Amino acid sequence: MDSNSPNSHHASKFSQEIKTLLEQLAHQPLTLAHLLRETSERGFSLVIGLLVLPFLFPMPPGFTTILGSACLLLSLQMTVGRRSPWLPRRVAEFQFPAMLARQILSNLKRVTRVTERFVRPRLISIAQSTHIWQINGLCISWLTLLLMLPIPMTNPFPTVGILILAVATLEADGLMMCVGYGTTGLVTGLFGLLGYGLWRSPDLFMQWFQ
Repeated sequence: MDSNSPNSHHASKFSQEIKTLLEQLAHQPLTLAHLLRETSERGFSLVIGLLVLPFLFPMPPGFTTILGSACLLLSLQMTVGRRSPWLPRRVAEFQFPAMLARQILSNLKRVTRVTERFVRPRLISIAQSTHIWQINGLCISWLTLLLMLPIPMTNPFPTVGILILAVATLEADGLMMCVGYGTTGLVTGLFGLLGYGLWRSPDLFMQWFQ
């Protein structure tokens, strides 16, 4: 059944497909290119979700740049209206570590419990609009830039916004997309306040990053 069909069960898209991907990765590390080939147009939402899920939980250092860059490239393609995902060879050949997949898989129930309860196809004519697809890509791109900023303990905030928009896009949930836009605004305001505070207190800024 088409992943965008309003009649498909709402728990069978993000929750089940992301679990399937993680189980594959936990047994055999696969490249991002392989995952995108498997998921086609759904790859935008699924792989973006897969890339940012680690930021909800403690994870090994060194992954932020690769995961963030891949997420940014995919979301920018959404912004310009692409429906077929593409990554440069160097990023596409990145293998999602089995260790990281197992770690996310063990925490996935917390995420899917929320998505299965609150997300379902709604306002479908709006949700499947080309312009909304591009707006979602723009919001995810902006939140990914915020996610990649080296500010300690802020990763979960833009991550939640990205996940809301990625899941809403996959599930054709126009109402949840509106929640995602509101979350984008709140996260932007939070980072603005943090930036202002650090600008007014440069000594605090230096101590934070020592």
